[in-house]
This record gives sequence, structure tokens and C-alpha cells, in this order.
Amino acid sequence: MALVVRGLSKAYGAKRVLEGVDLEVEAGQIHALLGPNGSGKSTLIRCLSGAIVPDTGTMEVGGVEHHAFTPREAITAGTSVIYQNFSLVPNLTVADNVFLGDERRAGVQIDHAMQNKETERLLEQFGRSIRPRMLVSLLSVGDRQLVEIAKALHRQPKLLILDEPTAALGEQETKQLGKHLRGLRDAGLAILYVTHIIGEVFAIADRVTVLRDGHVVLTNDVSRVNPAQVIAAISPGSSPRTETDSRRRVADEGSVLDLDQVTVDGVGPLSLSLRTGEILSVFGLLGSGRTELVEGIYGRRRIESGQLRVRGRPYRATSPRAALRAGIVLVAGDRIRQSIFDKLSSIDNMLLPHFARLSRWFTRRTRTERLVFGDTAKRIRLQPDDPRVLAWALSGGNQQKLAVGRWLAALEHVDVLLLDEPTQGIDVGARRDLYELMRHLARDEGKAILFTSSDPEETLSLADRVLVLRRGQIVAELPREACTEQKILSIAHGAEITSSAVPSSSTA
Repeated sequence: MALVVRGLSKAYGAKRVLEGVDLEVEAGQIHALLGPNGSGKSTLIRCLSGAIVPDTGTMEVGGVEHHAFTPREAITAGTSVIYQNFSLVPNLTVADNVFLGDERRAGVQIDHAMQNKETERLLEQFGRSIRPRMLVSLLSVGDRQLVEIAKALHRQPKLLILDEPTAALGEQETKQLGKHLRGLRDAGLAILYVTHIIGEVFAIADRVTVLRDGHVVLTNDVSRVNPAQVIAAISPGSSPRTETDSRRRVADEGSVLDLDQVTVDGVGPLSLSLRTGEILSVFGLLGSGRTELVEGIYGRRRIESGQLRVRGRPYRATSPRAALRAGIVLVAGDRIRQSIFDKLSSIDNMLLPHFARLSRWFTRRTRTERLVFGDTAKRIRLQPDDPRVLAWALSGGNQQKLAVGRWLAALEHVDVLLLDEPTQGIDVGARRDLYELMRHLARDEGKAILFTSSDPEETLSLADRVLVLRRGQIVAELPREACTEQKILSIAHGAEITSSAVPSSSTA
């Protein structure tokens, strides 16, 4: 057995991320690992790679038992991990990347000829014309993925772990990668394949395990389960939510934002309408194109084709400044890199775009700023609501509230609020506050809200209407009343379920 995990547990304070996880991966097997956001997949991978030390349990690689790894010990034991974000250096050659940190030398010089020859041998099995002397920056995304695999194989691993390997790949590149991985499996390599996409499981995997809330809820041979069972394990059957039933319906009040055959960064063409007072969910898995869509509307990505209209008038999404002039704002998905200035105070973070409007004769009016901050902090339930607190000292949930509050401080100028994964990585209490705020903005103030999500529960809690995005295309448009968690997950995975009664787990 290439990998045997027994009773692996990990907690952060009172929150248990993994609890008694058992997992086995055989040599010559592709074992798919799935689970919803927060299920513990990433924590498990980090335990196996040495990035995290588990609290209890053992990890056996190649017959040798370990209670914990350092990153170097994990590599020495025979584990190689390929993460979603490539570790390649674009300005180095393919061969230099493959041998980075493990260079072959002839005396004191790097033996480039030997490295090129070995790299060529590693890449031959993929049947691609990737030359060892090529700069990585000149390769396609699919070929960079193969270079990552060659880099891992160079270490002769017993276990290869791939974390969402097709997130940035097109359909054809995904099929080619599957073909290459099956070849590696047939050569005896053990592969742990982490994915969100059900179709990939049934296309290439031999066995499947589903994690949910830190527990293994399904493990079985792929030949003995069907897509409905896997979906049910990821998200147990549930009825539509009722939180938004009382929302005032405003569908007849007209469209505030229209997209007509819009293409942005290879995503699309997409057509949609967002109505006044409506909360529209764009539901999609990692790599579906949801972030490209909202960033295109906001002018952070180039619109390649198609037309946009705001309240019936042509709108050119050339920049965030143009979006703000049109009454469109965006709360970005990566708050740490894109929204929050961690060394600035809460008040400076919130009012940064509004200093000129609130000033007089180019001088900041401290009293006015504090009044605006206080009113907005109360609306978003910011804790603590002290304007002097630095952003880095706030919890993730309160940082997200601050990012939303930045635009609420000028709400009279906002018609459309775009939110990209608005509650990613925040606690339950902060989620509840943001949900209530979004409902209030739509129901009572008539704002049009478009939010992206990969969380089906969140989607059903908030949305009036759901668009399901898969590989850059809208594949379904559903009223909230017609949705269940299983249904939208199934469509997003490309595994539409027709049976209403499916088991939630299966173990063998």
C-alpha cells in the first residue's frame, strides 16, 4: 500500500478540522478525494506534505509509519504534491525548473546537458513537444501542468498528490491530463487526485473518498458508486431554504444591468440580466469563470466581446473608475490581497475612496469621517467598532464587513453590488450578519446584488435566482424555488441527477 492514513485528527482551538480520518491509496491507483469547502481536504494534504503537524494519527508512506513530517521529510518519504498555484519560475527553462533545488553538477558547475537529457526523458511519456531548453513563460497552462508533474516524477515519488489540477485547464487539456495520469497509474504510481468535478472522478479514478466536516463520509470503488451517491455525500439532501420567502419581489421594476454575449478572459459568451432589488447568484466550482465574470463587469479584466448596459444605456467596462461612475462596485474574493490594507486603521480602510468627497478645501474633516464611519459600522455590525483599530487585528469576518462597508458609506451612488465569494473563510456569526445586510439592501433599498459562490447552502439562503456556471458557460438558470443543494451541485459538476432518492454515503 503506497499510503495508509489512520485516525488523523487536527484542531485549531475548539474547531476540529480533521477527526479520525482513515485513507488508503494503493500503488497503481488513482484515488479521488472530494468534499465541500471547509471539509478538511486542504488540511489533510498539508499534513501529508509536512506543512501541518497533525494532533493525532499516523501516516504510512511506502510501508514506513510517521506521526508527522517536515516538508523535507515528506519528500524523502516519497510524497510529491502539486498545488493549484504552480511553483514554476517563468524565466527559467523547463529543465532548470524540473531540477530546481536538486541540481546535477559536474564539479562546481551545473551539468545542464545531463539535466536537459533527463528532463527530455521525463517528458517523453506525455507525447508533447516540450523542449527542455524552452522558457516556462512560453508554455501553455496545460504544458506547465505537465512540467510540474515531470518535476515531481524526477524525485521518483511513491505517492503523487494533485490539488485541483484542472482548475486552470480547458476541456481538451483536461482530457489530455487524464490520459497522462492513467499512464502513470498503469506504470505503478499511486495518485491522490483532489477535485471538485464529479465528471473527472468517473473519467479517470479507480476509487473515491468524500470528506465532510473533517470526517470520511464515503469511500468506495468508483465502479460501485454513481454520481448521485457522490453528490449526496458531498451535500446531503435538503429542501429549499425559506429565509428569503418574505422578500419583496421587484422583477417588474426593470433591469439595471444587462450582459449580451459578453466574453472576458476566455470566459463566455455570457448573457444575463440583473433586476432592481434582486439577489442573483452565479454558482460555480473552482475554475468555472465566476471571478472573471464579476471582475470583467467591474473593469478589472478586459471585455473581449459583447455589450453591457446599465439601466438601458451602453456601459463600457474599461476600468474600476468607469464602473464606479456607472454605480457598480465590487467586493473582491481575496480580501487580503485585493480589499484590505492591513496596516491602515478601520476608518481609513472604509473611507479610502471617499476622502475627497468628505473633505473641504483639500483638508480631511475628522468629525464628518467619524460620523460616516460610525453609522456604517453600526449597519454592518463591525466588531470592534473602534475607528482606530488596525485592519490586521480584525477577524476575517470583520475584515470582510469592512470591505463591504467601504461601498455602503457611499450607497446613494451605488446601483449594483458585485460580491465574489462574499463569505469565504469567515465564521458563522459574520456570515449571518452579511446575509441579513444583503437581504436588507435588496428588499428595502432596491439595490441589485450579484454574488458568486461555490457554496450551495449559501446560494439557497440568499438568491432569488441562480445561474450555474461551468467551464465558462451558463449551463442553467433556475428560480430559487426550483433549487436544491444537490441539483445545483449536480449541474455544476456536469452530473445532473434525475433520481430524488439517493443514499448519502457508502462505505466498502
